[in-house]
Amino acid sequence: MTGQQIVWMICLYAVAMVVVVYFTRAASRRIAGALGGGAVGGLLLLGMIDLGEMVGWWHWQIHFSSMAGFAVLFFVGCAVSCAPIYLLTWRVARRFGWPGLATTFGVAGLIGPPRDYLLAKAFPEWGGFTPGFGPVVADALAYVVLVAAGHAVMRILAGPANADNLSRQSSLNRGR
Repeated sequence: MTGQQIVWMICLYAVAMVVVVYFTRAASRRIAGALGGGAVGGLLLLGMIDLGEMVGWWHWQIHFSSMAGFAVLFFVGCAVSCAPIYLLTWRVARRFGWPGLATTFGVAGLIGPPRDYLLAKAFPEWGGFTPGFGPVVADALAYVVLVAAGHAVMRILAGPANADNLSRQSSLNRGR
């Protein structure tokens, strides 16, 4: 993965963040909480990549120790890409409560590994997974932990989902 590819990723996920902010009607406090959750998610992701490398579940052509600037850029990319997810989990929590969140965490664990394996197939120069069931399970657990931890940080920073006032109200609710 090159620095230019990461910059493009950051730009695309920043656009996704704007779209998700608009459709979730998130206020500034919730946006700040999602970005804080994204920062923690980015740190977790860096650690998970290193752990998987040490255990031998995967190998990625990302060498953080040799290029500090690249690690910072990758961290920013991870944080920006995670933040929109936490705004979506906030809306799920607001609408469906803990059962909805638990389902969302499970869905993240189901969607994550196929996504990563497709990325590894599309960009083999970035790296890939070792054969076996272990890397799939580890990747799935990484997604569950990433989404749950980021959501928890957002909740700590911005409060529970049902405590928020939405930033925009529909015309039907303005007259009440």
